[in-house]
Amino acid sequence: MKTIGFCCKLNPRRIPKHVAIIMDGNRRWAKKKGLTVTEGHKAGADNLVKIVEHCEKLGVKHLTVYALSTENWRKRAKSEVRGIFNLLIKIVREKKQEYRKKGIKFFVLGNFQAFPLRVRRAVEEMLKIVKKHERMKFNVALNYGGRDELVRAIKKMMKDGVKPSKVNEELVSHYLYTNGQPDPDLTIRTGGEVRLSNFLLWQVSYSELYFTDTLWPDFGPKELEKAIFNYQQRERRFGGGS
Repeated sequence: MKTIGFCCKLNPRRIPKHVAIIMDGNRRWAKKKGLTVTEGHKAGADNLVKIVEHCEKLGVKHLTVYALSTENWRKRAKSEVRGIFNLLIKIVREKKQEYRKKGIKFFVLGNFQAFPLRVRRAVEEMLKIVKKHERMKFNVALNYGGRDELVRAIKKMMKDGVKPSKVNEELVSHYLYTNGQPDPDLTIRTGGEVRLSNFLLWQVSYSELYFTDTLWPDFGPKELEKAIFNYQQRERRFGGGS
């Protein structure tokens, strides 16, 4: 059997279709190096570009990253949030043509309409790109919260007049931001924290979880392959205990 990857011997037949990542540790990474928070977020953005490209090379079909939660959007300093916005716009402008050619389709999970006009325009510009040969969906969670997503879905079902007897798991999934996409096979959190932090609460019900102390700017392609290799050693069970 052929293997892929330059770090670990990955089984190409067991590459997770959907990888979700909580990108944590930019600020701590910057503090350790005596840099500003903005420089930490820039390093994190640069690493995200590498991870997107490596996921596409490995054959991952869906990549979802937690970029800005509803809590962070409201609580963090305006200058820090503005810096995150600037990095997002930079990625959109620099990568939109490359992603078009490679067949990487950009999606947003969350309410980005609450953002400043220039940010909304940049996001909408990326969303309009149509792929003839789509290879990977790249989902960015912006102003996103898992509980908020579920509340939004329930309200939409009520507005649509859905009868309680018609509500099932398939219908609920239809009303989520990730409608039409498979649930994550593998969910990764960097930065040493061991929790989901309101991320894809419905979708990760049966996801394999991988936690690492590595801070996000240092979580490069080799670290990604380690996480996928770890995933490939597991026997997935879609139920309760053993």
